[in-house]
Amino acid sequence: MTVPSYDGEHAFPALPPAVPTPTWTLEVVLTALIVAAPFAGLAAALWLSWGHAIGLTDVLLAIVFYLFTGFGVTVGFHRLITHRSFTAHRRLRIVLAVAGSMSFQGNVIDWVAVHRRHHAFTDRPGDPHSPYRYGTGLLGQVRGLGHAHLGWMFRYDPTPADHYAPDLLADPAMVRVANAFPLLCGVSLALPALLGWAIGGDLRAAFTAFVWAGLVRVMVLQHVTWSVNSLCHMIGSRPYAGRRFDRSTDLWPLALVSFGESWHNGHHSAPACARHGIGPHQLDVSADLVRIFERLGWATAVHWPKPAHPAFEDQSEPAMR
Repeated sequence: MTVPSYDGEHAFPALPPAVPTPTWTLEVVLTALIVAAPFAGLAAALWLSWGHAIGLTDVLLAIVFYLFTGFGVTVGFHRLITHRSFTAHRRLRIVLAVAGSMSFQGNVIDWVAVHRRHHAFTDRPGDPHSPYRYGTGLLGQVRGLGHAHLGWMFRYDPTPADHYAPDLLADPAMVRVANAFPLLCGVSLALPALLGWAIGGDLRAAFTAFVWAGLVRVMVLQHVTWSVNSLCHMIGSRPYAGRRFDRSTDLWPLALVSFGESWHNGHHSAPACARHGIGPHQLDVSADLVRIFERLGWATAVHWPKPAHPAFEDQSEPAMR
């Protein structure tokens, strides 16, 4: 992609306008539904819980599905498939791709293509969701925060998968998982409802599980992921030097709920590394799960932090290689 010159302070230079297609209009409608439906679920959850405590079954199901789909995004979509931080057994790769697809964040091929493009043009023209699109002034930052968190999905700025994810287009299994995205979204909502019905024994139990472990769980995970795009380029520390214009940050309050993804500055300093929390005492449960896969023999060729990285200048951790 050829982009105009950029000084790092002002709004991104305007590119020639693209003409939206009917297909894109349909995608916008579907995206709006994916974004709005979980909010409707939250409203329903608040109404259902008025005067009543949330049931233990709903909490446990929500946690289980949050873990399953969340690790599908962080370990599957991101570290394995986008950055190839490790090599996974074929069945594990497919399971993680399916789990990530159930998070309602887009099909695996489009997700990977957009994220690779983000790394290619971090916080400069070409980045699909940089919070600095509208400049570094106060109003520009407020507008940019909304763009990076959510607005970029409604902007006609297609990312060609044949350029950014040709390896996935050549993988029949990933193509099948991508094509099954709508079905997997339905499964992501239907399974909690069916389990709630099986455990609770009535339709009310099915509905509350659908709301809490389905819609509300989807909404929380969506916004945690989108916060890495937005907040983790604006708020937090930048202990590691990156490329010019890269303003990625480490934001510790999100570390647990994002499964280690909010150590974003560490990630941008070494994108292919399987551990993002590369500093001392940085919680990264996604990396811990990769370590388990490695010990089980399901993951090989794992890229762990090297002692030569600035985060390990004063350390000698024999397990890191």
